[in-house]
Amino acid sequence: MKNEISEASLQRLPVYLNYLKTLGDGERFISSGAIARALNMGEVLVRKDLAFTSAQGRTRVGYKLSELVSALEEYLGCNEKKNTVIIGAGEVGQALLAYGGFKNYGIEIVAAFDSDEKKINTVVSQKPVKDIAELKQGVDEYGVKLAVICVPAAVAQEVADSLVNCGVKKILNFAPVLLQVPEGFTVRNIDVAANLAILWST
Repeated sequence: MKNEISEASLQRLPVYLNYLKTLGDGERFISSGAIARALNMGEVLVRKDLAFTSAQGRTRVGYKLSELVSALEEYLGCNEKKNTVIIGAGEVGQALLAYGGFKNYGIEIVAAFDSDEKKINTVVSQKPVKDIAELKQGVDEYGVKLAVICVPAAVAQEVADSLVNCGVKKILNFAPVLLQVPEGFTVRNIDVAANLAILWST
């Protein structure tokens, strides 16, 4: 079923989860209409998105909050630990190392890798910064599932190639360049400037 969901629907599921977690009492019920109104979305859209999960709504009362939260967490893999590394311990990389919200989705940042001798063997937000030359060893040691690229555009493809060679199949890319990876590997590009331009245009 996950292969059938649209990217837009998949992007909305964490929004629902984050909102529902602010409501507190897991024994209460909430309708798709109430969720839609709170998030300024269409009720039919919310209902269709939630149908991808295992949550079952009740007639006239909606979803039990605790069950809906659990269903969203299960669908998003929040209960499965996913060791992740940051490539590039510059300003963006350090900000991500300090961010505490990853654990809400089962993502554990275990280390950063960099080529700058001044950063290698330091600790940022209680996470070690290692030599990029030790990437393969680190991936194997930590059982890395995901990687985040925070390096300049000029070296981003080289870093992506290294991650592919290490067998890391899921990559989040903050470098302002489109990366090429083989079939079976996935890159999600985050271009902050482009998103700001889109925001301004809407």
